[in-house]
Amino acid sequence: MATTIANSVSTQEKLLRARDASAKLAMLSTDQKNALLHAIADSIEEQTESILAANREDVEGSGLQCAMRDRLLLTPARIKDMAQGVRDVAALKDPIGQTIEEWTRPNGLRIRKVRVPLGVVGIIYESRPNVTIDTAVLALKTGNAIVLRGGKEAAHSNQRLVEIIAAVPGVPPGAVELLDSSTRQSVTELIQARGLVDVIIPRGGAGLIAFVTENSIVPVIETGAGNCHIFVDESADFEMADQIVINAKTQRPSVCNAAEKLLVHERIAAEYVPRIVKKLIDAGVEVRGDGTARSLTPGLNIVPASEQDWNEEYLRLCIAVRVVADVDEAIAHINRHSTRNSEAIVTRDEANARKFLRGVDSAAVYWNASTRFTDGGEFGFGAEMGISTQKLHCRGPFALAELTSSKYEIVGTGQVR
Repeated sequence: MATTIANSVSTQEKLLRARDASAKLAMLSTDQKNALLHAIADSIEEQTESILAANREDVEGSGLQCAMRDRLLLTPARIKDMAQGVRDVAALKDPIGQTIEEWTRPNGLRIRKVRVPLGVVGIIYESRPNVTIDTAVLALKTGNAIVLRGGKEAAHSNQRLVEIIAAVPGVPPGAVELLDSSTRQSVTELIQARGLVDVIIPRGGAGLIAFVTENSIVPVIETGAGNCHIFVDESADFEMADQIVINAKTQRPSVCNAAEKLLVHERIAAEYVPRIVKKLIDAGVEVRGDGTARSLTPGLNIVPASEQDWNEEYLRLCIAVRVVADVDEAIAHINRHSTRNSEAIVTRDEANARKFLRGVDSAAVYWNASTRFTDGGEFGFGAEMGISTQKLHCRGPFALAELTSSKYEIVGTGQVR
């Protein structure tokens, strides 16, 4: 049985345990790993009441409001979805041991490039307990140990979830370690643990991500911020555009793939801007706008957008609207202000769509679909470690394949150089 977490254990001790566990996990077969995941899923459902009790303690003491409170909150339905997500990961193909390519040299050496675990993955995230399970099971599936540093508001929820994983027979001690969240010192210790930790993944607000990327001496996969855009082109189907905009903004405004900015082609702005602004306001959204958008909606309460608005990730029911001349200006605006997460165009014009898909420099670019689909589960990954907004190693929602490295296996018959 894996060791139950305790704040009395130092970060260094936990990292050493994780390093030891990573060697054991790397040797597990696919069947062994899948059996562990199914047992974890069953335990999560069996322990629903204890998880809810721990979560209530967090929610009541958090002081969080609105979107941030929703991120922290667990419900029976969310716990059931959490368990199903674990089973979904178990059903996915195991990338470990997969042959990426192989060839034979003229001297007879047979060279094979194969996928292997990264080793120890450190993740730093804010108050979303579901991330604890999602990331832990993805790590276990790929034979990696994981060190979790969640937000202090979710401390009780995270501890209970890690205890449940740790209690599953067969999970090596140290496979899933939880660091003390009451102090920032544990973050510093984690990101300075080069040699014990192989990669750091920060998930959360821009401040957290900036701190980690600027101070870590461990390689970082940058994730998180989502200043996402939708461009409604001149040939757009208005009904389709309405549905996409409303869904992308309101379905869950607290997440990084929710739309924060709406760009509208100037040739349809007089008709479309008043239409969509009214629908957004009726849906409870605060609307900000540039001068043109405001002049087209004199009877509606639109707040003047400042220059800062175009760069801001609201994470709440708020959106800024701007009128642009054409698809080229839309692309230029997005590439200047976005966080490289998710952007969408709504259009019937395939040439404009192709230009947008190729020209926008973001991890996920949509044609006639909501940005809310940028998600590991929606992409068929079962879950996700995060949405990478950088270009090296991985980009966009990443899960099993991106939690691997590679090595070369070379088979000879006595060759010497």
